[in-house]
Amino acid sequence: MKELFIKRFEYYKSLGDKTFEQLSEEQIFWQFNEESNSIAVIVKHLGGNMLSRWTNFLTEDGEKSWRNRDEEFVNNFKTKTEILDFWEKGWKCFFDALNQINDENLYATLYIRGEPQLVVDAVFRQMAHYPYHIGQIVYIAKMMKNDDWKTLSIARNKSHEFNSEMKNKFIETDFNSNSSPVCFQNSTEVRDEYKQ
Repeated sequence: MKELFIKRFEYYKSLGDKTFEQLSEEQIFWQFNEESNSIAVIVKHLGGNMLSRWTNFLTEDGEKSWRNRDEEFVNNFKTKTEILDFWEKGWKCFFDALNQINDENLYATLYIRGEPQLVVDAVFRQMAHYPYHIGQIVYIAKMMKNDDWKTLSIARNKSHEFNSEMKNKFIETDFNSNSSPVCFQNSTEVRDEYKQ
C-alpha cells in the first residue's frame, strides 16, 4: 500500500514540478485579484499543511501549535527559489512520513485537531487535498502561458493517438509470463500453483 501511495503522490508532485519549470519568477507571484491566491501562496499553504500534518504524525496531533494556517495565505516569499525550496521541504516531510507506513500502523489512529482518524484515511484525505491545489497551480499557469503552455497530459485533439499508443504498449507486454488458468485459459504456460 505504501508503494502505491508514494507512486500516486510522486505523480501529482511532478505536475507541480513541470508547471514551475514553465514559469518565470514574476508569473509565480501573479494573482488574478485580491481575493485569489497566487501560485506562491498555494505552495505556502501546501507546504505548511504537509509540515504540520506529517511531522511526527504517529505521535503528535497533525495541527501543530507552531502552525499558523491563516498566515499561509499571506505571501512573504521574495523569490521563486524560496518557493521551490519550501515546496521541496513540504514534500520531503510528507514522503518521509509515507515511508514510515507499514502493515502494523496503516490502520493505527492518529489525530488532527483532536479528531481521531486512521492513518490510511489521513492519506486518502490528502489524496484529495493536494491534487486539488496542484490543479489550481496548473490552471493558473495555463491561463498565464496561454499558447506557450506545454501540456502535462494528453495534448488537445491527440486522444486517439494516445489511446493507440497505450494499447500497443500493453499488447506488447508478455502477459503469459504470469498467467493463470482463469484469465488466460488458452495459455500454454500455467503457474505451478494452478497446476493440478
